[in-house]
Amino acid sequence: MKVAVLLGGTSAERDVSLVSGLAISKALAEAGHQVTAVDCAFGDQVINDWDAEINDIILVEHSDFESKKQELDRNILRTVQFLLEKQINIAFIALHGGYGENGQIQALLELMKIPYTGSNSLASGIGMNKHISKILFQKQGIPVPEWVKLDGPQDINKGIISKLGYPLVIKPNDQGSTVGLTIVQEKDQIQPAVERAFQFSEAVLAEKYIPGKEVTVSILGDQALPIIEIIPEHGIYDYECKYQKGKSQYIVPAGLSEKTALDLQNYAVQAYKTLGCRHYARVDFRLSPQDRPFCLEVNTLPGMTPTSLVPKAAKAVGIGFPELVDRIVSMAITKNA
Repeated sequence: MKVAVLLGGTSAERDVSLVSGLAISKALAEAGHQVTAVDCAFGDQVINDWDAEINDIILVEHSDFESKKQELDRNILRTVQFLLEKQINIAFIALHGGYGENGQIQALLELMKIPYTGSNSLASGIGMNKHISKILFQKQGIPVPEWVKLDGPQDINKGIISKLGYPLVIKPNDQGSTVGLTIVQEKDQIQPAVERAFQFSEAVLAEKYIPGKEVTVSILGDQALPIIEIIPEHGIYDYECKYQKGKSQYIVPAGLSEKTALDLQNYAVQAYKTLGCRHYARVDFRLSPQDRPFCLEVNTLPGMTPTSLVPKAAKAVGIGFPELVDRIVSMAITKNA
């Protein structure tokens, strides 16, 4: 197949996307595909050196990049035109956050009849909106932590403390990789945490903190892969612990009772199907000290870096990284045939 890997982009998760996209590019080439890695922030800019250090790939300094984001966002139209001109068979979306994960690039590709990997525009849009996702999960009987949606900093007086207590989680409604997330332990920390979260989103969630274990269930096709328990160095699985080697320990499969593991996998598949996801995704949970699961979110385009969780879960059942990405491409082609 002639596969274009779409990476980079303009979201706060750009750096992670670059690492994911280059890893995917190498694996797809190893699996026998003709691969073109395209940085969507610059339209039709092809990255040829897949082994380059990440700092060598970023062509715009972060502060300058932020100031040019609105202008650079428009380059995604050039990306789609490039795919048409090169007669690409399929686009492998390795974008995280922003237009890459909220359904916008998916909608463009659908309009242009270009097959692509991952969930469709509707499922992606809903999955990125944590508030709407939680409402849907509740209606399906999937347990979620209690939460309050804040539409502006003035909403911090919505009685969130009386409802949620301490500690609580403050996070943007539509970001991933714990961008803008804060664990609040006391009243004085709420205001700065809310203000920080609003830097990344037009809506913010205050969520009850669930003590216990961090676990995640990867989905490939409609099948749940082995559960992974995450033990982050910082106590919370933050940006640094996610993407720096050695900052987290991973137990695969997680040491859980058969019943707890089965419950988690069933809830994960149910959440995946509730949103209408396809091909692959990752569902994150907190597991209370009493082994009660709480679904946090569905990642419709989970990371594919060397430290990422979907590849770890696939490896636990004998699926290597080149085979994993090749399977995802095959699913996408078959369902678009």
